Amino acid sequence: MVRAFRGAITVDSNEKEEILSATALLYDEMVARNSLDANDFVCMFFSLTPDLDAVFPARAVRERGVTNVPLMCMTEIPVDGALEKCVRILLLSNSGKSLDEIEHVYMREAIKLRPDLVKD
Repeated sequence: MVRAFRGAITVDSNEKEEILSATALLYDEMVARNSLDANDFVCMFFSLTPDLDAVFPARAVRERGVTNVPLMCMTEIPVDGALEKCVRILLLSNSGKSLDEIEHVYMREAIKLRPDLVKD
């Protein structure tokens, strides 16, 4: 069964290395908390808030060895008052997990997006 795993993290600045480092941290945490295997991935979507454009965040996952999975980057719509400097990941993977077993990962200021899903 295909399941969706969500994650988001913020960065302090629109710097290539900072975006890549934060994306890698978020990806690693999503994989670890959900015991995911890259061989089961269907595809991944990455979005950035409009104030981030220094690098494609998918590069961080490619550098982790995920080379045969379709990855797509896009910009979030600019909504007044929305969280700034945020990278989001939507990872679709084959998984036997139930919806209640999935752990979505929100880090740094992105915790504000879904405080109801944040686990210690």
